[in-house]
Amino acid sequence: MHEELKLDNQICFRLYSASRLITQAYTPMLTELGITYPQYLVLMVLWEKDNQPVNDIAHRLILETNTVTPLIHRMEKLGLISLRQGDKDKRQHIVSLTQTGKAMEEKAFELIPPGMGGRLAACPLQLEDYQRLAQELDSIINTLKK
Repeated sequence: MHEELKLDNQICFRLYSASRLITQAYTPMLTELGITYPQYLVLMVLWEKDNQPVNDIAHRLILETNTVTPLIHRMEKLGLISLRQGDKDKRQHIVSLTQTGKAMEEKAFELIPPGMGGRLAACPLQLEDYQRLAQELDSIINTLKK
């Protein structure tokens, strides 16, 4: 057996497992909000800056536009966002938060940070550890995006 092929030696498996388990931990809170994790990601992008083209949202989430478009259409049906054609380029679609989408930010703030904080309270990592981990993950992400 090659050491490089052992599951315990794979950083990718740890990243995959952590991602899956974190998403799973979000599920009860997101269910209470009536949204999925990918929808939550789109909302976070729009809470930071409203009225964005679909392409910009996809780029920010490191996803293809054809992955984000059906997600946005489902969110429009839920009344969280609205779509309109771009002013300069009619082929471009601009995504905007509705009042419901804007109001969801406060509900998410009340539920998610304390909920995830509670889930991770038993973890021995300190704030500085999470900040360092975020920087290290950003380095991996930026390297792989190239």
